Amino acid sequence: MKKYAILINLVFLVLLQPLFAQTDFDLLFNDRTMRVDYFHHGNAAEDDISLDHIYVYGQWAGSPNHLIDPFNNGRYYVKLYDAARNRLIFSKGFDSYFAEYRTTNPALEGIKRTFHESVLIPEPKHKCILVLEERQRNNIYKPVFVKEIDPADVHIIREDFKNTEKIITSLKNGNPHDKVDVVFLAEGYTQAEFIRFKEDLKKRTDLLFSVEPYKSNKKNFNVYGVFRPSADPGVDEPDKGIYRRTALNSTFYSLDLNRYLLTEDNRTLRDMAACVPYDAIFIMVNSKRYGGGGIYNQFAVFTAHSPVSALVFVHEFGHSFAGLADEYYTSSTAYNDFYPKGVEPVEPNITALLDPTFLKWKNEVNPGKAIPSQWNKAEYDSLSVKRQKFRRRLRTELNSDEQAKIKREMNRLDRKLKDFIATHPLKNKTGFFEGAGYSSKGLYRPMLNCLMFSNREKKFCTVCQNAILRMIHFYSR
Repeated sequence: MKKYAILINLVFLVLLQPLFAQTDFDLLFNDRTMRVDYFHHGNAAEDDISLDHIYVYGQWAGSPNHLIDPFNNGRYYVKLYDAARNRLIFSKGFDSYFAEYRTTNPALEGIKRTFHESVLIPEPKHKCILVLEERQRNNIYKPVFVKEIDPADVHIIREDFKNTEKIITSLKNGNPHDKVDVVFLAEGYTQAEFIRFKEDLKKRTDLLFSVEPYKSNKKNFNVYGVFRPSADPGVDEPDKGIYRRTALNSTFYSLDLNRYLLTEDNRTLRDMAACVPYDAIFIMVNSKRYGGGGIYNQFAVFTAHSPVSALVFVHEFGHSFAGLADEYYTSSTAYNDFYPKGVEPVEPNITALLDPTFLKWKNEVNPGKAIPSQWNKAEYDSLSVKRQKFRRRLRTELNSDEQAKIKREMNRLDRKLKDFIATHPLKNKTGFFEGAGYSSKGLYRPMLNCLMFSNREKKFCTVCQNAILRMIHFYSR
């Protein structure tokens, strides 16, 4: 405990030191990846972290020029301090499955859960202090875990991952240090479905780069596929009593949401992804069911064969890669107080409009437009709520005629919702449209529609495009 207290004091001291404008990577780091695995345990009121293992392997995928995260996004930050100089030399914001769990009813009722998590840093050459910080409700970070890392520690596992995975290069444009490196991991594909995985990888690569701003920045990406066969095809669907033996143990009904698809098998996920240098992870699931998920600077999950969700993976990548918030607000969620009232959300594409002198995207707003924007929200909400009621009925036991009738009605409402946006006088205008971040009131999004709001158009709004572009430049310049 005494040593831990000393390290905590050191952290507060180094927070007062000036930061490097640009760290000399070769002086401070080896061109290798260090992975720190840990267990995150607790509930809504308690938060405890304990070390699992530290690994060193493979090339560092990130930019050697951009080591300090400038985005101030995510519920957690990993920060690395040079112990000798008392200087911050690396930082990165991220979210976690545990952070989402803390907002659910079971966590609020005191039920504790444990999640396995990882942070990746370049391998330091000298002794460092690693700090995990948690964002408090007032948006101030507080250290919750401190670990001194000695690169000479014999307990650091230093072996490249030996595996039988098949690696596919879907797109190669250059050195990982100068590109955004994306890896697609196969989930629920059997040994006999390797060709199907390759075909799905190509389709999704092509689709990703048909959407701006990825389309104009394709040259800044490398894309890989990693194939580990699953014993069974598909994925777990607990609400239907379906369980599959798959490579990453992904499951629908995560956090008790029928279409939320995630994995808790972080160790396997990281081992599988370690076959290639990566900045971002996709889990591509061999399933027709609608669903997916995305956690900032962790991973995005999507189903490859849903007939109505071709663009879901682009939406989920908005979460995991650029830290974008959901802009929809009429669908059910598992969260309570996900965005506390009276606190400005950190995500770049939603705002609470708490300070009229500081508006997140004021430079993109069309001059002379009212704030907040008046967009006939009541009419849209009426149509959307009716559609959600029909969606919930589809999950009940119905005969084929009843299902067909409900689907026809949903399609009718879909057309009305699409027409509402397509013919709206503010369709292509940037403003502050109430309804975002799972809240009908008090949170605002930049435009009427966006891939973070719905899949009715293959397009991100201007604010989201700019946020994605900043992230692309961070990794590739």
